[in-house]
Amino acid sequence: MNRSFSHAWRRVALASLLVASGLSAHADEREDLETLKQTTLNLIQLLVQQGVLPAEKADLLVKEAESKARNTVAEARKTEKTTVRVQYVPESVRQQITEQVREEVVAQAKAERWGDVNAVPEWVDRFKFEGDLRLGYQRDMFADDNAPEFVFNSFGQAIGNTTEDRNRTRVRARLGISARVTPDITAGLRLTTGSSSDPVSTNQTMGNYGSKYNFALDRAFVRLHSQDTAPWLTVNAGRIANPFFGTDLLWDDDLAFDGVALQFADSTAASQTWRPFGTVGVFPLEDIQRSTSNRAKSKWMVGAQAGVEWVPSNDLRAKVGLGLYDFRNIAGEPSPSGSSLTYDTAPAFRQKGNTLYNLQADGSATVWGLASDYQVLNLSGTLDYNLYNPVHLILSADYVRNLRYDSARLAARAPASWQSGDTGYLLRAAIGMPQMLLKGDWQLSLAYRHLEADAVVDAFTDSDFHLGGTNNKGFIVGAQYGLSRNTWLSARWLSSREISGPPLSINTMQVYFHAKF
Repeated sequence: MNRSFSHAWRRVALASLLVASGLSAHADEREDLETLKQTTLNLIQLLVQQGVLPAEKADLLVKEAESKARNTVAEARKTEKTTVRVQYVPESVRQQITEQVREEVVAQAKAERWGDVNAVPEWVDRFKFEGDLRLGYQRDMFADDNAPEFVFNSFGQAIGNTTEDRNRTRVRARLGISARVTPDITAGLRLTTGSSSDPVSTNQTMGNYGSKYNFALDRAFVRLHSQDTAPWLTVNAGRIANPFFGTDLLWDDDLAFDGVALQFADSTAASQTWRPFGTVGVFPLEDIQRSTSNRAKSKWMVGAQAGVEWVPSNDLRAKVGLGLYDFRNIAGEPSPSGSSLTYDTAPAFRQKGNTLYNLQADGSATVWGLASDYQVLNLSGTLDYNLYNPVHLILSADYVRNLRYDSARLAARAPASWQSGDTGYLLRAAIGMPQMLLKGDWQLSLAYRHLEADAVVDAFTDSDFHLGGTNNKGFIVGAQYGLSRNTWLSARWLSSREISGPPLSINTMQVYFHAKF
């Protein structure tokens, strides 16, 4: 009896406090609770009067019930304060929100390929791999009446063989990867075979079983191109591919550029007949730290090119570009007697052909430096005519001139050297497919090349013709044939001789198998 009454009273006391605090929402509920409270109090008084329940016990039960009821009300008020009340949303708005969320989820599902067990992860699509492998044979043939190598060495020319024919098997392997970091930024790397100290060749001569091939990093760049903000601009920075239009008369095909290049092109050019383009760049060539024992300056090249492509129809296109390339601090500076202050003005790499002189005037040491400064004007052009699909006739021409060539300065620095020159040109005609992509593709080509000793910096020009460098002229005959998709054979005959100086005639035959992936 006492336990049942105690529970009943606690419920009544709680209800009474809820009524007093206003937490109950409906008037009918408050009236019912008030009636229950009065009935229970009357019952308590009756039980006390009849001696069933002592008065002290009744008071204790009432106080206990009221205390617990107050605590419950306090908790209820806290809950009410933190309750979030949601505003009514019309049915049409709820449907619109549902449809929008559904479209977003479906789009994300498609992009990330949810539920496709055979699909690769989405991030894999942001990577692109490419590479090629070239295997072949090269025979270098020297004329019997060539001057011996020591004659050239006495003028600083790095020539190790002028009379003995040489047969070589060669391999070139390149592997590149690019990653789309954001929609506007791409990063890339490329590894290649070849000597790390030769910037113009990626060939590896076979037959060196005592060691493994070198694999060097020759591309490491970031490319920025925003289709929304500046669709007409592409920025390349790091160790990048040649950003300029032209031939290998000035820049070898394997040459990489350190620095930054800005390329400009009309974003709507693909639909226009005239398509202008331009490139400017700054490129460090050799970093030199100056000190009290070293007066050399760091070497740079600043280049700019502007041009236009003309596309009047699907069967004809022509392109022409005019460039100026200014080489800073590249000429050698004479060193005081008994001193090495300017030895670092000597080139870090050179092939052969440029006029050289000994930086140490007193002859106590032999350090060869470039006798001329170089600021090269370059005019390049190409014409591509579709004779009958897919056979094209492709004509190319290239012209270079060293605007800083000074014959008097060269004569003063290298009086015993042979006659030099400041001009070069290349003419080339090809017929066949522009690229070897499919089985049965073919191309035949013929070129004539004339490059005087100081027309360009010999370190950067083609490394195959005349076995590299300047001061040469001659013909190049080539043929290519597609064996299958992205695989083909190529053959070239390069016949060259000197323009001035001691006789040096070289014929080179190259036969290569190519595979591209």
